[in-house]
Amino acid sequence: MQRSSESQTPNKLLWQPSADQLARSQMALFQKYLEEQFHKTFSSYEALCDWSVQNPASFWRALLEFSPIIYQGSLEPVLKSNETFYKNEFFPNVTLSYAENLLARIPQKGPVIVALTEDESIRREWTRSDVLGAVVALQAKLRSAGVEKGDRVAALLPNAPETVLAMIAVTGLGAVWSSCSPDFGEQGILDRFSQIDPKFVFFANEVIYNGKKFSLKEKNEAVLSRLSSVKSTHTFSHLSLSNQEALGLSMEKSDGSDIHFEKVPFRHPLFMMFSSGTTGIPKCIVHGTGGILLQHQKELQLHCDLKAGEKILYYTTCGWMMWNWVSSALSTGAVLYCYDGSPAAPSADSLWQIADREGLNVFGSSAKFIGACRNQSMELAGKYSFDNLRLVLSTGSPLLPEDFDYFYSPKLDSRARFQLASICGGTDILSCFMLGNPLKPVRRGEIQGRGLGMDVQAFNMEGKPVIDEQGELVCATPFPCMPIRFWGDTENERYKKSYFSVFPKVWHHGDFISMTKDGGIVVYGRSDATLNPSGVRIGTAEIYRQVETHPLVADSLAIGRRTQDDEEVILFVKFKDANQILDENLKKDIKQRIRQGASPRHVPAEIYVVEDIPYTVSGKKVELAVKKIIHGQSVGNKEALANPESLQFFEKFPKGHTL
Repeated sequence: MQRSSESQTPNKLLWQPSADQLARSQMALFQKYLEEQFHKTFSSYEALCDWSVQNPASFWRALLEFSPIIYQGSLEPVLKSNETFYKNEFFPNVTLSYAENLLARIPQKGPVIVALTEDESIRREWTRSDVLGAVVALQAKLRSAGVEKGDRVAALLPNAPETVLAMIAVTGLGAVWSSCSPDFGEQGILDRFSQIDPKFVFFANEVIYNGKKFSLKEKNEAVLSRLSSVKSTHTFSHLSLSNQEALGLSMEKSDGSDIHFEKVPFRHPLFMMFSSGTTGIPKCIVHGTGGILLQHQKELQLHCDLKAGEKILYYTTCGWMMWNWVSSALSTGAVLYCYDGSPAAPSADSLWQIADREGLNVFGSSAKFIGACRNQSMELAGKYSFDNLRLVLSTGSPLLPEDFDYFYSPKLDSRARFQLASICGGTDILSCFMLGNPLKPVRRGEIQGRGLGMDVQAFNMEGKPVIDEQGELVCATPFPCMPIRFWGDTENERYKKSYFSVFPKVWHHGDFISMTKDGGIVVYGRSDATLNPSGVRIGTAEIYRQVETHPLVADSLAIGRRTQDDEEVILFVKFKDANQILDENLKKDIKQRIRQGASPRHVPAEIYVVEDIPYTVSGKKVELAVKKIIHGQSVGNKEALANPESLQFFEKFPKGHTL
C-alpha cells in the first residue's frame, strides 16, 4: 500500500483533544483538584506528571482521596519507606475490599454486564439485581466448601459475565483469584494452578471459537485429577441463553446487603498472575488488593476518562492481564461487555460491528488485531457510524506507525473523532507504565506518555537517563502496584533477578524504549529479544515496521543468531499468500526496504519463509523461545503458546553457536 511522505512523518500530530474535552475530562478535574489542594499551577501534563513522581506521598494520597474508592483506616503514613525498592509499603494502615469497590457504583438501571459471542443470537444482559443475586449465590457455594480469607481459587473459564461474578464473589471473601483461559493445554494449566494449591476451582462446560463449539469436559476432568488440594468445584454452562442456567445456581433477589465484603490490608493478595512461561515454568506473580485497585482507578477513570454509564469492551481472554484490568471498569460505574470467541468470526470486522451496534464508548484490542485490519486494508468508513466510540486502546506489542496511519485514514474515517491510545505495562504490574491521556495529542508511532505517579525513564547501560535515545525501560521510584512477591519465592531471589539484576536500585522492566522531549514514548520490543549485531542494540519492532508493511508480508519474526564472535539478524516471514515464493529479487526488495527504513545494521543476514509465527495466547511474539531453539536449547513449556505447532519449523532449523 502506498503511503504519502506526509503520512510517514515521525511524530506527526494525528489527534488532539477538543477544548471541551480538555476542560471536562476527569484528568482535567483531577489536575484542578491538585492545584487547589497544593496551591500550585501545572503548565502542562508533563509538569503534572513530574510533580506526581517527585512527591509520591502527596500524589498517591490525593489520588486516593479524589477517587471514589471505599476504604477504612488512616491514610498516614502514605508510604512506609525501605531502602529495598520493592519493600516500600503504601498505605499500611488502610483496609478495603476490591469486590465492594467493584459493586458500589454499578448502574441502578439497565445492564451492568453484557455477554456476547460469535453467535449474534447469544446476547445476555446482567442487571444490578442479577449481579447481586449471583454474587450472593456464589459466595454461599464457596463458603459451603470452606473457602476463607487467603485461600486460593482457580478458574478455567472464558471471558463471560459468570467469570467476573465468580471473581467478585471470591475476592469479597478475601480469597485470592487466579484464572486461566480454556484454550491453554492441560499441562499449561497445571503448570500454573499446581503452584498455588487451589481449594476451589471454577470450570466452564464448553466454549465457542471460530464457529465451533468445544466441550471442556475431558480437559476439566484431567486437570482436576491432578490438583489434590481442591475441595470443591463449580461448572458454568457458558453458552446457555438464560443467566440462571449459565450460573448453575439458584439466584434470589438481593440489594447487596447480604454480600460479604472482607476488609483486607492494602497489600493483601488479590490476584495471582502468571508470566507467559515460554522459556520455562511460568512465574506466579502475587498482586496486592489496594495497589491494583488504586492503579486501575487512575488508569480507567483518569487516563481513559471512563465515566459511569459508558460502555467498554476489551477483547481478551482470562489468561491475559487485560481481563483483570477491564474487569475493574465496574468500579467506575461503566457497563462491562464480555466477548468470547474469535475476533475474526463470523467475519473479519466482527468486533467493529459490535462496537458500532452496541454503541461502545471504549474499545480495546491487541496491536496484532489493528495490524491485521491494516494488512487487509479493511474499509469501515461509510459502513459503520461509530456514533459513541471515542477511545480505542491497543496493547500486547508495539503499535507500528503504519497502524496509526491506517487508524487515522479515510478507510476507518476516525480522523478528529477517536483517540487511539497505545498502552504498555505488563503482567508484572497488572497495569501500565505508559498509556493514553485525554489532555495530550496523539502522535504517530508514540505512546502519549507516562502514567501519573510512574517514574518512567529510559536508561542507557551506564544507568543514566536518556532522551531521544533508545534505552531500557525503568521505573526509578516505588509505586503501589509493585507485586507483593512471587509465590513460593521465599527469599525473593526470582523477584530480584527479574526486576533488579540489571539496575539494582530501580525497577528494570525489560522493554527497549525511547522518550521524546515532549514526553512521548516509543517501544521497540522486549530488551531480552533486542538484537545486537556488531555490538549495537536495536529493537525488533524497527524491523517489523518495515517488513510487515510490505504488500506481500502478513507477519514476521526476527532474532539474533550467534556467530563465532558476533551476532547476525535472521528474519522469518509469513506471506499473505501461502503460495508466494521467496526468490532472490523479493529477498533483495525486503532487505532494501529495511535498509532504507531503518538502517544497514537492521538488515538480516538471512530471510526464511515460515507457515506461521509463534505467539503466546495473549498475542505476543515469542522471539526469545525461537532464539533458544535456534541455539540448541529446549523450550519446555510450549503449552503457553497459542500455536505451539509453529515451533516445529524452528526445531529443524540449522543451529547457531550456543548462547
